[in-house]
Amino acid sequence: MSAEYEVSKKNKVRQLREKAAYDKTTVHGILDSALIASVAFVEDGVPVVVPMLYGREGETIFLHGARKARIIKLLDQNSTACLNITHVDAMVYARSAFNSSMNYRSATVFGTPRLVEDWDAKLHAMRIISECTMPGRWDELRAPHDKEVKMTGVIALEIESASAKVSDKPVPGDEDEDYDIPIWAGILPLESTFTRIIGDDRILDGVEASEAVLSMQGKTL
Repeated sequence: MSAEYEVSKKNKVRQLREKAAYDKTTVHGILDSALIASVAFVEDGVPVVVPMLYGREGETIFLHGARKARIIKLLDQNSTACLNITHVDAMVYARSAFNSSMNYRSATVFGTPRLVEDWDAKLHAMRIISECTMPGRWDELRAPHDKEVKMTGVIALEIESASAKVSDKPVPGDEDEDYDIPIWAGILPLESTFTRIIGDDRILDGVEASEAVLSMQGKTL
């Protein structure tokens, strides 16, 4: 299996090509460190973008939604869908607006969506999504009721083409003449971090949060 996605007209990065990455390690890393994907498809000739929960297993991304939701029906009817993940890691303050920017990690995936209808396959996909968002939690919870599985829509998106784009400037890139301007320049990091758990008011006496839950505290995406 190739370690990189083949570069094509569809996934080729055209702007700032030096920031492009097509290796699966980079793409998968960006996908696996987020919680929400922006999924794009076409409805009656009009582009639509919807945020969705997801989980990845190998070269398959499972998307989660209500079974009767428009997005589930339309993804099943579309021959191609596009998915994007973007992390902003820092603001880059330069000495000009033109050279000011952001440090970021983004990944864009193209694939053919299909509705997961087999019962066991859907349960497996639901577990993958759960484990990608709340690791270790699935095995602690009660089993899903049949009606809950029926109400859940799952779309499998096979990764057919993908690319990543990463900007990680340690300092701004100003014009030579701008360094003589008395304006502060530098980096302002941004972190998305889980804080401390807050229990609800109906927890039974003696019940404590599991290690799976506690381990998420302080985790940075």
